[in-house]
Amino acid sequence: MKHYAGLDVSLKETTICVVDDGGAVVGRGTVATDPDAIAAFFAGAAARGVARMVHESGQLSIWLDRALKARGLPVVCIDARRASKALSARVNKSDRGDAEGLAQLARTGWFSPVHVRSEPAERLRALIGSREQLMRLRVQLEGHARGMLKSFGHRLGSVAPGKDRAGFRAQLTAAADGDPVLEVIAESLAQAHATICAAASALEEELVAIARTSPLAGRLMTVPGVGPLVALGFIATIDDAGRFRRAADVGAYFGLTSRRWQSGEVDYSGRISKCGDARMRSLLFEAATCLILRVRRFSPLKAWAMRLAARKGLRKAAVATARKLAVILFVLWRDATTFRWKSEAKA
Repeated sequence: MKHYAGLDVSLKETTICVVDDGGAVVGRGTVATDPDAIAAFFAGAAARGVARMVHESGQLSIWLDRALKARGLPVVCIDARRASKALSARVNKSDRGDAEGLAQLARTGWFSPVHVRSEPAERLRALIGSREQLMRLRVQLEGHARGMLKSFGHRLGSVAPGKDRAGFRAQLTAAADGDPVLEVIAESLAQAHATICAAASALEEELVAIARTSPLAGRLMTVPGVGPLVALGFIATIDDAGRFRRAADVGAYFGLTSRRWQSGEVDYSGRISKCGDARMRSLLFEAATCLILRVRRFSPLKAWAMRLAARKGLRKAAVATARKLAVILFVLWRDATTFRWKSEAKA
């Protein structure tokens, strides 16, 4: 007789439920959220011979899924958003009830598996995410300094773009000159600003070095508007090109396709779904905007995007171009080719 298990994972403890072919509960338990503790539970007689065990996607799902698979357990990570629809049918919510519901999903097969990214891809995403966080801190710090100085009649001017942004610190120091309190604040903010800029620059240089040594990233960067960050982010997010049956599915995976609502005679398409990775969707949108506004060399892709911008506006055209860029990047990856420019393309 086959057994099926559900794991309700929290930060400290994991609640486990095991059911048989008929759905009857044959084992329960609560162990520490540790791969060794979970593996020891399934080595017992009550849970031996489990054909499939499922757990929801979450904060610890990537680490736990890799660790349990390394210990030979038949674990499957499922979509928490869809699993919650089935689990919410219960009147009372508890960890025991959620674990039993997950075990029943494992038995019936009514779940959507989630791809767990490889460790190299996750490290690359960590680099990109850390740089993005540092950039946000820099923007917040600059905004705070500008707002604070306006109360004293000081209005800082624009700063030339660059990695160091030393011009901002020079303006900040000059505005606080002569005021003891503002001088202390300006000195502290300038030191923090310089540290954040240096850290963000170091991470960006590391990402550029990785892109230069990656043949795949080099092929993806042949697409106009696509730089090292977009190429590496796309590689880290997709991780395995073989998991998509059609290239068009990539646009939906990044949430760049329209929502649809149909009920009876009502059938309409709305805004984009915004499913999937928000960071990668933002990078694709920036690449599309760069293609429309800053890339000078024309191609069929740019000509199509500019015609669409003339009809629908820049924002809608950038979203549509971002979806097309995602499809093009996927095809270049899958077919091991580069972007083909056509000299006869015109605006």
